[in-house]
Amino acid sequence: MADALVKTGRLVTVFGGSGFIGRHVVRALAQRGWRVLVASRRPDLAFHLQPSGKVGQINAVQANLRYPDSVARAVRRADAVVNLVGLLSEAGAQNFDAVHNIGAQTVAKAAQQAGAGVFVQMSALGANLEHSSLYARTKALGEQTARAVRPDAIIMRPSVVFGPEDEFFNRFAAMARFMPALPLIGGGETKLQPVFVGDVATAIALAVEGKATAGATYELGGPDIATLRRIIEFILEITERKRWLAPISFEQAKLIGGVTEFAKKASLGLFPELLTISPDQVELLQTDNVVSRQAIAERRTLDGLGITPESFEAFTPSYLYRYRKTGQFAVRRAA
Repeated sequence: MADALVKTGRLVTVFGGSGFIGRHVVRALAQRGWRVLVASRRPDLAFHLQPSGKVGQINAVQANLRYPDSVARAVRRADAVVNLVGLLSEAGAQNFDAVHNIGAQTVAKAAQQAGAGVFVQMSALGANLEHSSLYARTKALGEQTARAVRPDAIIMRPSVVFGPEDEFFNRFAAMARFMPALPLIGGGETKLQPVFVGDVATAIALAVEGKATAGATYELGGPDIATLRRIIEFILEITERKRWLAPISFEQAKLIGGVTEFAKKASLGLFPELLTISPDQVELLQTDNVVSRQAIAERRTLDGLGITPESFEAFTPSYLYRYRKTGQFAVRRAA
């Protein structure tokens, strides 16, 4: 069946396809027979995706959300468009408003003008115009501006995404390698609902294929809701490391974040990224990041798309083991 689908020539353009979530989305679409055009500022960083499909099925093209003409060229003749581009922290011209808000509008306009039948916009769980975090506000603005152009836009809002290359579980596991204590921002009481990157990719692929409700906003979370403290304790358990968990207030964390951001800029980027946190990221942690009751009731979730979500406790040990003292050679002894 896949061969037949490839012959139909269905084309989808994926912006941000070379990133963590993007590479899984590209793979999921290729497996369903789509021809995939990966739009990236650095096309050379997308070449590793080609083995995910058949010869000629996945190609890269240069496009920058700050240059509408390049975006328009990337979506020419596309049957569907997916925008995954996002930032966790700002750097120069790559700021939250330019990428999350104006960038989303640019891609939506290009998709509309190209006549793409489906447009999927990646957002984030917790996106809110009234949020104290600039990240969350600009994500919500991006949803709003995209919908103004494409009322049928399908919005995907994942919680913290986990997978072999994630920047959440891997980060805490890496910190535990050399830090005697790990910070519990806000006492570690913030609730999160980690979602598997493969499930997010499947949800987007289903949306591209018309199996999601046009104009709907989907909230994507895994089967488990856990506090930040519980997640860090789990990471330490899997990596077999004993570390002191140090509760710090949100106010203290913001001060620390300001210092690390200054150190990163003053050192011209030489300050370890692992130890950097921004005040805006602290703001995000002041709000629980879980799927709403309304989304559950209206089936705007993974379950509503027919996807059984993967548990972080079942999956993350498959890649966190490498953070043990002897890595893959560590052997658990029976008590």
